[in-house]
Amino acid sequence: MGAAKAVYRAMTQAKSLVLVASPTDRQSAELVNKAAEMMGRLGIRRRGDGHNAASLVFPNGSRIVGLPGMEHTVRGFSGASLLLIDEASRVPDRVYKALLPVLARSDGDLWLMSTPWYKQGFFYEAWAHGGPDWMRMRVPATECAWISKRYLEERREDLGPVWFPREFMCEFMDSGSGVFERELIEAALDYSIAVLDVDGLDVNGGIRR
Repeated sequence: MGAAKAVYRAMTQAKSLVLVASPTDRQSAELVNKAAEMMGRLGIRRRGDGHNAASLVFPNGSRIVGLPGMEHTVRGFSGASLLLIDEASRVPDRVYKALLPVLARSDGDLWLMSTPWYKQGFFYEAWAHGGPDWMRMRVPATECAWISKRYLEERREDLGPVWFPREFMCEFMDSGSGVFERELIEAALDYSIAVLDVDGLDVNGGIRR
């Protein structure tokens, strides 16, 4: 779905920049390769931009560029029409924060795609507490017609009660390092109570859930 979205955006908006970020170079390149396969089916010859190893250039001047998952090497782009972050639950927060400015000038779109991981990080916060600004889509393996029930039951036995829900059922799990589960802690919090700093000023406005 991410590759199809990237190709559609590049083809329908001339001179648009689509950035693909992942935890590693290889993962970003894999999504770019899927986009290249779709280009081939549309009769568009694969061609890179001459600057980035994982990149595609369209006849209308649009580009799709795959980025590595390192904060110090994703910088330098601006005016992106679309930012796709694949396997977002495994991308470090610092990489996510370094990437967000690429959408500032264009007010571009942001897609986060991933299987869940722990209940922490920007992907979990956007899913659990992001509010109405985010459109969420959840597709557990049991809703995929091409995955057999037999296969899922075998994997349920193999992976157990922690890995199977996370890898196949789109469920975020606790890291297991805390004394209390995250739901219990969040249920105990009251965000309507004003928080005072050392000068006695209300700083609730600067706190994000």
